[in-house]
Amino acid sequence: MDNIHNTESRSIEQATPEELTEIISELEQYRERLVNDTLSMAQRAKLMKAQALAALEPSLAQIDANLEVLRQRQAVVVAEN
Repeated sequence: MDNIHNTESRSIEQATPEELTEIISELEQYRERLVNDTLSMAQRAKLMKAQALAALEPSLAQIDANLEVLRQRQAVVVAEN
């Protein structure tokens, strides 16, 4: 976790390939947990899956956009090394 805290205090441009990989992995895990938890709560509340996912869509779009930026930066860093 120390790497994450160090990376957060610096810009993405300064992150090492290993730090970028860790950040991407954690963000992907967060996205998956968010979807699973939302669908689980929707099921318990007797909401339709489509309604739950529609409400979640803006957050998922932001996470996906952040993942894309991180993956692009990771590709640049790997290509530079």
